[in-house]
Amino acid sequence: MARYMGPRFKLARHLGVNVFNHPKALKRGVKEHHKLSEYGEQLLEKQKLKAYYGVLEKQFSKCVHQALKAKGKSEDLLVQSLERRLDNVVYRLGFGSTLREARQMVNHGHILVNGSKVDIPSYKVNVGDVISLREKSRKITAYADNFTNSLISVDYMEKDINSFTGTLTRMPKAEEVPIEVKFTKVLEFYSKH
Repeated sequence: MARYMGPRFKLARHLGVNVFNHPKALKRGVKEHHKLSEYGEQLLEKQKLKAYYGVLEKQFSKCVHQALKAKGKSEDLLVQSLERRLDNVVYRLGFGSTLREARQMVNHGHILVNGSKVDIPSYKVNVGDVISLREKSRKITAYADNFTNSLISVDYMEKDINSFTGTLTRMPKAEEVPIEVKFTKVLEFYSKH
């Protein structure tokens, strides 16, 4: 499985936002960007979005091109494609405190989708799918504490603390996602290529 392995905090400072949701990521100063060209702005927004979801270029460009080709609002389609990734759903529901931890939980088989083990982080969750923590994994204190103590930050997901389950209730819209990215700039970047 390919993923970004470089210095995370340095990347967060370069991008100017805490893409890794770590309290110390922006402790040292944020890198000031001098006046960027249109291309530079588009590139920076693309890099931010890729870093937020922890995907590499090949997977990311595939998602963007599918969103550009499909019927509907491209921004929303791109967000839906990225937000429905199993590792992201696990993170948003609070099973993992970071996206990296959520991806590791998926890879190690701690997560069930509709009662079946799924260990592919890029698996697309559908509306109504029930995501749960495996019975054996509920005994791991860190996972149980993460889930019970975290508040859900988005309106399009619900969670049941008693049964360690969560559900994607509807497709998200671009403006509902709690990240700082100009989606139009990302789409402009790819529509030229």
